[in-house]
Amino acid sequence: MEAVILIVVLMFVAFLALGAYATVKAVGAAKRGVDRKVEQARRAVEDTTLRARSFAQPGAASELAQLRLKLRGSMRATQDALRAGVGDDPTLQESLGLFDRLSAHGRELDADLKRLESEPDKAHVARLLPDLRARTEQITASADALRHAARDRASHFASDDLDDLSRQIDVEAGALRHWTTTDTPQTGAPHTAPAPEAAPQPGPERPRQQITPPGPHPTYPWQKKPRPESTT
Repeated sequence: MEAVILIVVLMFVAFLALGAYATVKAVGAAKRGVDRKVEQARRAVEDTTLRARSFAQPGAASELAQLRLKLRGSMRATQDALRAGVGDDPTLQESLGLFDRLSAHGRELDADLKRLESEPDKAHVARLLPDLRARTEQITASADALRHAARDRASHFASDDLDDLSRQIDVEAGALRHWTTTDTPQTGAPHTAPAPEAAPQPGPERPRQQITPPGPHPTYPWQKKPRPESTT
């Protein structure tokens, strides 16, 4: 009896632990979802603000906003492309590692650009712009190269798979069209021409019918009697 009670207690504790673990996982997933939504909303607000600054504030402030927009757009697009493709192509894992290293330089540059937005010395900002522009071009060019290579690789694999599928379908379609019937004679059987009909052999000649000898000629009253031959 005590063993049964102990088993019941252990099962109850196990269910409680499992429920607590599931609750923690659910709360963690919900928290990550909320954080992701908040991060997306924050990025959208920042991008909208930068676009407004690039048009409303001329000079160095406008160029700083344009550099940040270009940097953020390129890095975000490359990150999404690599993370979406690594599930189907594990070889992109190395590319993703290189992008993580590139992202560190991108975040550092974005922080420098953001800090200079509040710099009161516009002349100092103007002197730094050529270097900032070159760094932005270098980082975005590297990010774009990774993104384009990943997309070209995926497109090439998809094209190869489509070509293989098309060839298989052509072979299957040809096999489906190659039908035979049981009445069709085999091609390997020798063709024998029908034997010509034998000419009819001549049978034994029938004996010719004998011509009936003529009977005595009838005599008529108006005929003269033949004269008797004289004998001397």
